[in-house]
Amino acid sequence: MSVEDHKSKAPKSVNLAIITVSDTRTEADDSSGMAIADIMARAGHIIVRRAIVKDEVEEIQKALRELIEDTGVQAVVINGGTGIARRDVTLEAITPFQEKSIPGFGELFRVLSFNQVGSAAMMSRASAFVTEGKIVFCLPGSEKAVRLAVEKLIAPELGHMVWEAQR
Repeated sequence: MSVEDHKSKAPKSVNLAIITVSDTRTEADDSSGMAIADIMARAGHIIVRRAIVKDEVEEIQKALRELIEDTGVQAVVINGGTGIARRDVTLEAITPFQEKSIPGFGELFRVLSFNQVGSAAMMSRASAFVTEGKIVFCLPGSEKAVRLAVEKLIAPELGHMVWEAQR
């Protein structure tokens, strides 16, 4: 079966949850979370839940576990905490949940990011994985990085990825 055959069977609309990891952002000023929601809604996906959690391993894990157990959520986009600063702990928090890594996502994101910001792109630890039949993306917290990842990579493939992860 070709990629086009698989894509034709993929859902056009995916139920998506968004987690913003930040010690300072609020619902009113979460520009990255708002950008994800806006782009994904315009692409036909449904934002079913949003949360803002502190840069703390336990809080990130608790929020992700709730979304994995929510049968109404098919995919999760986490933004923030993917850099190399001491407080950036998103990747450390989500590692126990990873069943299947999707290394191509991070690789492609860093290539696209390199075209925008140059060699600083190597500091991004953006990643994606499958857990319990759900796709999870981990993005930087900057709105520009979020827009790049969601517009160029996530929105165009999300339905196909969810279909593949659930079959």
